[in-house]
Amino acid sequence: MKAIVIGAGIGGLTTAIALRERGIGVEMLEAAPQLRTTGTGLGLGPNAVAVLAALGIDLADGSVGQVLEHFELRTDKGKLMRQLPIRDIVTELGAPFVNLHRNDLIAVLRAAAGNVAITFGAAVERYDVTVDGVSVTCADGRTASADVLIGADGIRSVVRAQRAGSETINEYGYVCWLATIPFEHEHLTTGYAGHYWGRGQRFGLIDIGGGNAYWWGTKNLGIVGSRSWQGSTSDVLAAYDGWASEVSDVIAATPDSAVVAVPAQDRSFVDTWGEGPVTLVGDAAHPMLTSLAQGAGSAIEDGYVLAHCLATTADPTLALRRYEDARRERTRTLVANSRRLSRIEQIDNPVASTLRNFGIRYTPMSVVKRQNMDPLRFDLPIN
Repeated sequence: MKAIVIGAGIGGLTTAIALRERGIGVEMLEAAPQLRTTGTGLGLGPNAVAVLAALGIDLADGSVGQVLEHFELRTDKGKLMRQLPIRDIVTELGAPFVNLHRNDLIAVLRAAAGNVAITFGAAVERYDVTVDGVSVTCADGRTASADVLIGADGIRSVVRAQRAGSETINEYGYVCWLATIPFEHEHLTTGYAGHYWGRGQRFGLIDIGGGNAYWWGTKNLGIVGSRSWQGSTSDVLAAYDGWASEVSDVIAATPDSAVVAVPAQDRSFVDTWGEGPVTLVGDAAHPMLTSLAQGAGSAIEDGYVLAHCLATTADPTLALRRYEDARRERTRTLVANSRRLSRIEQIDNPVASTLRNFGIRYTPMSVVKRQNMDPLRFDLPIN
C-alpha cells in the first residue's frame, strides 16, 4: 500500500512516520519550497507526548524543549490566582507536558521520518479518484498517484476545499501575538508556564529550555482589526502597560521581526472528512482555537490512529472511514470546548471578568484537575 500525504507540518510528518512504522509506503508533497521555519513555540500535552513515544520519539529526555514543572494562573498585575497540580496530572496520565519551539519539533519529526521522500514546491491543485486509488495534480503539472490521499494541509486545505466547497472561516475578534526569544527573568524558573488574565486580553510566558522563552498574547480588536494588525513590538508593549514586570520585560526584549500576529480562527466542525480513498488530518479536518493547546496534539493523535486503521483493515477506503469514526467525537469535543474556553478567557466586561477570576481561585481542586485532564486523555489503539 502507498499513501500520499499533502503537507509536511506536524500532522503530516507524524502521519508519515506512523504509516512507515506500519510498513505503508509514503510520499509527501509540500507547497512550500522547504520545511517551514516561521513558527514560534508550542506545548504538547501528555496525550501527544505518549503518541510520539510510541513512535520512538522521546521528548521527555531533555534533548529538545523543556518538561513543564510549574503552571500558574495569575492576574494581569501578576497576583497568583491558582497553581495547577502538574505533577499529579502527569503521574496519572503517564507522560509529561513538553514545551518547545515548533521548528525543533519539525526537525525531530523530519529526522524520525528518515528516508520518507518529501517533494517541496509541490502545490497540489486537485485530486481525482481513480479505479486504482487516487491521483493528484500540482500547479506545475506534476502528478502522483497512490492507494490513499491524506490532506494534512492546514486550515485552508486544498484537499478539504475540493470535497466540501467554499466554507467560511470563523473569526473571533481577537489577535494572537507570538514570539520566541532568549530571555531570563526571576519569575521564569525552569519548567515554568504562567498565564496572565486581564479584561479582553491574556498573556502566556513559558520556558522552552536552552535559555529561551515562548510568549503569546491575545487582545480583543474586532474581526477587521485582528485580521489586519501590522503593528510593532512597541504597540504590543503599550497594550500590556501596567501588567506584571515579566510580561512587559519579555515584550520589550523582543525585536519586531520575532513577533508573529495571527487572528483567532477556526472552522465549523464537519462530520465528513473524506470520500473514497481520501481523508484529512489535523487542521485540515478540525481546525480549533488555541485555548486548549490541542491543535498540534490532536493532529499527532490523528496520524497514529490513521496508520493503525490502514494497517488493520484490508480495504483502504473502509480503513479511512474507520479512522474518521474513531476520531470524530473526540475532535468535535476539542473544537467545541476550545471555543467555550476562549469566550471565558477573552471576557471584557469588568463584572464578568471579576466573577471569572473568582471562579479560578475558588473552584474545588478536584474540579480544576478534572477539567484540565479531560482533554489530555487519549488511549493508544491496540493491535
